[in-house]
This record gives sequence, structure tokens and C-alpha cells, in this order.
Amino acid sequence: MTKTLSKAEAENLIASGRIGRLGCVDNGEPYVVPVNYLFEDGSIYSHSLPGRKIDAMRTHSRVCLQVDEIASDLVWRSVIAYGNFEEIRVPSDRRSILSKLLVRFPLLTPVESVMARDAGAPDSIVFRIIVDRITGVEER
Repeated sequence: MTKTLSKAEAENLIASGRIGRLGCVDNGEPYVVPVNYLFEDGSIYSHSLPGRKIDAMRTHSRVCLQVDEIASDLVWRSVIAYGNFEEIRVPSDRRSILSKLLVRFPLLTPVESVMARDAGAPDSIVFRIIVDRITGVEER
């Protein structure tokens, strides 16, 4: 039986997730890619090198992140968080977010460790999605 998740349940699922699917619009078409992330204070934080997803989000800032928890074909939960992309440019803020990501994902590469210490390489992008709506469902 499918049930709608409460806002608190949906936020808990996002907070406990580690990899989500980032959805954006690229040249008028949907574009979805997996990203690791951190959910904190109503925002989703991540980082990337320049490329298609960053170009797409800079052009169309409205994005979403979808996160699943799947136990079986008939037991699962899924959440989509909607919001707006925003680059984090202040060096101390970049360093703080990258450090938190490294704590959450300690197996990130040594290059990313240096990026966190130095507030990121000049071509790295640290960003957040300022979440304004969350929907979620579960099947049990």
C-alpha cells in the first residue's frame, strides 16, 4: 500500500541518504545524474568540476534531488526535494562545506582533500540547492 510521507519523514530520508539523483534541465531536456551530497539546514550541498550539470544549473537554476531507500520491490521509500541551485563562492564557506562532505564521504580522492583544505581548486564548484518543497511516498 502506497502512503505519502510527512515532511519530517521525507527530510529524515534525505538526511540519511548518501547518493541522490540530481535532476536539471539541459537544452530543454531533462538531465539526471547521481551525486553525493549533504543535507543541512534545509539545503542540499554538493560539489563538482565544471561540466554539463553545472552549465545546466547555471542556465536553469530550478532543480531537484531524488533519494530512494529500497528494501525490496514492494518495500521502498522515495523522496524528491525541489529547490534552486546556488553556487557557494566565499572561500571559508566553500572550505566548510567541502570539509563536511569529506567527513561524510571519507573515501573521496586525495585531490578533494586538498580542495577542502584550500577552499577548493579554482575550477571546482561548491553548490547548494535551497530546498523549498519536499514530496515523498513509501510502499509497504
